[in-house]
Amino acid sequence: MSAGAGAAVRPSAGSAGAAHRSATPGARLTALGAEGARWTSGFWGDIHARTRTTTVPDMWRALSDPAVSPGLTNFRIAAGLEEGEHQGPPFMDGDFYKWLEAAIAQLETDPEPWLAEAVEEVAQLLASVQREDGYLHTPTIISSRNHEDAIALADRFNFETYNLGHLITAGVRHYEVTGSRTLLEVAERAASFLEDLATNKPLELARSAICPSHYMAVIDLYRATGDEQYLRLAEAFLRVRDDFEGGDDNQDRLPVREQKVVAGHAVRANYLYAGLADLVSETGDTGLQAVLENLWDDVVDTKLYVTGGCGALYDGASPDGSPWQEQISRVHQAYGRAYQLPHTTAHSETCANIGMILWSERMLSLTGDAKYADVIERIAFNTLLAGVSLAGTDYFYTNALRQVRDLPFPLRRPGDTGLHPVPPPPPSDERLRERYLSCYCCPPNLARTLARFHERAASVSPDGLFVHQYGGSELRFDADGRVLALREDSDYPWDGRIAFTVTEAVDGGMPLHLRVPGWAAEAALEVNGNALPAPAPGTYARVDRTWEVGDVVVLTLPMPVRVLRGHRLAEELTGQVAVQRGPVVYCLESADLPGGVALEQVALRRGAPLEPRKSDVDGYGLVELAGDFAVLPLENSDELYAEVGAAELGSIEARLIPYFAWGNRGSSEMSVWLPLVW
Repeated sequence: MSAGAGAAVRPSAGSAGAAHRSATPGARLTALGAEGARWTSGFWGDIHARTRTTTVPDMWRALSDPAVSPGLTNFRIAAGLEEGEHQGPPFMDGDFYKWLEAAIAQLETDPEPWLAEAVEEVAQLLASVQREDGYLHTPTIISSRNHEDAIALADRFNFETYNLGHLITAGVRHYEVTGSRTLLEVAERAASFLEDLATNKPLELARSAICPSHYMAVIDLYRATGDEQYLRLAEAFLRVRDDFEGGDDNQDRLPVREQKVVAGHAVRANYLYAGLADLVSETGDTGLQAVLENLWDDVVDTKLYVTGGCGALYDGASPDGSPWQEQISRVHQAYGRAYQLPHTTAHSETCANIGMILWSERMLSLTGDAKYADVIERIAFNTLLAGVSLAGTDYFYTNALRQVRDLPFPLRRPGDTGLHPVPPPPPSDERLRERYLSCYCCPPNLARTLARFHERAASVSPDGLFVHQYGGSELRFDADGRVLALREDSDYPWDGRIAFTVTEAVDGGMPLHLRVPGWAAEAALEVNGNALPAPAPGTYARVDRTWEVGDVVVLTLPMPVRVLRGHRLAEELTGQVAVQRGPVVYCLESADLPGGVALEQVALRRGAPLEPRKSDVDGYGLVELAGDFAVLPLENSDELYAEVGAAELGSIEARLIPYFAWGNRGSSEMSVWLPLVW
C-alpha cells in the first residue's frame, strides 16, 4: 500500500520550511510547529533544555546498553547482527520508537551530530528488520530467526498494532524533519500490513487493537503524503472495531457512536479517542465529534484527578453494577465509576495522562474552545511533570495523590503491567521513581511529549494567532505575507504577569488571541500600557490592531491561593481540601514536617493564610506555600473504628510544595488532599 506515483507529498508539522501543520478541513485551529514556536526562556525553556541535555541522551544510554535495557539489542538480534532471544515485554518495540520520535524532535529544534548519527543508525536498522509485507515485531521475527514457531497476531497482548502505530508516527516525523524517505517507506509498508489486516483479517485486527496508536499514526501518514488510502484506512479501523464484540477494558463492548461514558483502560481510551478526533478533523464528521465532546466532558467532569491524572483503578470490573451481568468484564489501569477517585491507590499512569493531552489538543483544534487548553495546562504543570524527576532521569509509572507508610496490601510496582507477573513488593514499598522500569512505556512517552511540547504553545486560524500555553515562548506566523512574531517574558507559572513583545510585524500582522485560564478570575489585559476590557476566564482574549515592532501586550492573571473541595459524590474527598495557585496543584510531603509529626496528623485551617515564597526542592527553584497548619492528635490505635480523643489541636509552621516536585528527596510520605479544620 505504498503511495502511488501520482500521490503528492505535502509537508506537515515541523517539516523543513513549514511553520505550522497543514490545515485540515474539519479543524478550526492549526498548531504551530517548530519553525513557528519554541520554548526559549522561562519555565518551559528550562524543561526543554533539561529534556535536550539530560532526558533524551540518558534514555539513549539506557536503551542502547544491553546491561540495562534490551531495547536496541532486540532489533540487532532480529537483524541477525547478534545471537540471542527476545528480552523484555512485547511492546518494547513501540517504546523504543517513542524514544526515536523524541530524538527526531530534538534534531528539529536542537540538532547535534551524535544524535543525528544515532537516529540514522536506528533508521537503517529498522528498515533492515522489517518484513517485505510491512510487519515488524521483534519477538516474532527473532523467534522465526531462531527456527521457533511464531505467528503474527497470535495474542492480542503482543501489542503488534500499538508497536506499528508508533513506528509509523516515528517514520513520518523522520521524513518531515530530515527529508529522508528511509523511515517513511518503512511507515508505508507498515500501513500496508495494517490495510491487509483490515481487508482480509478484520477480526484479528480488531482483537489486536490494544492501545491503538495506529489510529493517529495513519492520519499522520495521510497528512505527510496526501495519499487518501491512509485516510480510508483510518475509517476502516473504526468500522472493524464497531463490528467486534469485546469489553469495556478495550472500549469495544459498544460501537463508538453508542458510547456515553468513558470506561476501561485509560491509556487505550485516550489513544482511541485522540485518533478518532484526528479522523474527524479530516472528514468533518460532526456526529462523531459530538460523541467525542460528550466523552471528553465525562472524563473532565467526573473522572479527572485534580492533578490532571487519568485512570483511578489498578483493577476493577465494568460496567460496574450493571443489571446485565453477562456484559461485565475485568478492567485494569482503568477509569472507574463517576467520582471514583481514590488517593493512595490512584493509578494515574503517565501514559494515560499523556494520552489525555493528545486527545485534548485534538479537541482544541476541532473546536477552538479554551477548556481543552485548560486541561492540557492542568496535566502539564502537575501530573505530567510528576512523572519525571527534577533531574530528568528517573520516572514514575503511576502517579498517586497520596503515599503513606505500611500499606497492608501490595500494589504493583512501577513498571509492572501485571501481564508478566513478578514477585509482589513488600507492603512498605517506597515506590520511588526509577531510572529504568521493566515496563518502559512511560519514560519515552514523557520524552517525546516534552521534546514536542512547543507544538502545544500556539495555533493559527484565518482569524489570527492563538496562544494556548505560557512559560517562555517565541512565536512567529506568516499568513500570506502578513507576519506577526512575539517574544514572551514571564515567570509563569509562579507569577501571573505575562508580557508579549512584538519582534516582527509585516503588513500590520494579524489578530492575537491569548488564553485566559478558567481559574483566572479578574484577569487584566493591556497594550502599551493602555488597559483593554477585562477578559473573561475560560476564553481567548482577542486583540486586533495594526501591530508595530516594540508593541507590548501584557496579560495579568491574578494568582491567589485557592482551596478546593471535591464533589459531594467523590467519597474519598469528603472533609478534605486541595490547594492550587495558578495552574499548579500543591501537596504536603513528610520531608517538610518537623520530627514527631506524622503526615496524617496535619490539617489545613479554614481561612488560614498560605504565603507564596520563592524556595527550592533539591536545588530546583519554585514557589512554595508556607503557613500555619493544625496538628491533629496522634492516634496510635490500629482499630478499624476508634473513639475520638479529647486532646487539643496543635500547630506547626510548614510548607506545601508543587505536586510535580515531590519524591525527589528520598523515601517520603505525601498527600495532595488534606483534612480541613476550623
